[in-house]
Amino acid sequence: MALYTRHLPAWKKTEVEEIKMNAAKYTLVGLVDMYGIPAAQVQQIRRNLRGKAVIKVMRNTLIEHALEEIGGKVSGLSKFISGHSAMIFSNDNPFRLFKQLEKTKTKMAAKAGETAPEDIVVEKGPTSFKPGPIVGELQQAGIPAAIEGGKVKIRETKTIVKKGAVISAKVADVMIKLDIKPMDVGLALQAAYYEGGVYEPSVLAIDETAILAQVRLAAAQAFNLSVNAAIPTKDTIAPILIKAIREARGLAVEAAIYEKDVVDAIIGKAQKESIALKSIALKSIVR
Repeated sequence: MALYTRHLPAWKKTEVEEIKMNAAKYTLVGLVDMYGIPAAQVQQIRRNLRGKAVIKVMRNTLIEHALEEIGGKVSGLSKFISGHSAMIFSNDNPFRLFKQLEKTKTKMAAKAGETAPEDIVVEKGPTSFKPGPIVGELQQAGIPAAIEGGKVKIRETKTIVKKGAVISAKVADVMIKLDIKPMDVGLALQAAYYEGGVYEPSVLAIDETAILAQVRLAAAQAFNLSVNAAIPTKDTIAPILIKAIREARGLAVEAAIYEKDVVDAIIGKAQKESIALKSIALKSIVR
């Protein structure tokens, strides 16, 4: 055992050894932030992830010790430890795990001092409140309110907190009364080590629908380029031949090259042109 864990109490050594064993057992080793998650929700998350991932809650310092003992690129996870970190182990790839963890999140009311995860907007319109102190509370929170038809009405749509701004006590209280729940509460993946690389949330948070649309567009553009540039592949050889035949036929008709496959088209073209010429001639005579 390394020098920096040699003097740890027995229970701490056991915790570190358990992390090392899990790191050897699973293909993915990661960190999740559990800050602000109610105990009941943690238990529900564990049940939802049963068979897919294992969560180990322990002190940040012990996580650092364990990662150092594991060594290699896994130890690079140490720089992502913050808040109430916990270890997560899985045999899923990090993209699938990230998506699963996002599904565990629920919306909750904001507390004073928390940072807004996005612009918090209050829509205009009537509320269920009767006239009273609530009008002043809304106005103090920056929400234009008035009494109309015996009810409190919000007169215009208002952004009361910008993304990244700290939520004040007055605004937090008003949002609770308006049943506005802007906070995503659940396991937040801080980083994951998988097959030799460390993945951060910014890489894992992909829009699958957008990516699929981009892949389809790229495939269509590649197909069109291959056909128009006459680059034969197993997927484009048939369209290339059809295009070549169509262009050759068009050229033969335009140049009046008499071949058995285009004679009818040449005659048809000549007939159309004669009819058009006749029409022009008749118009000239009438004038």
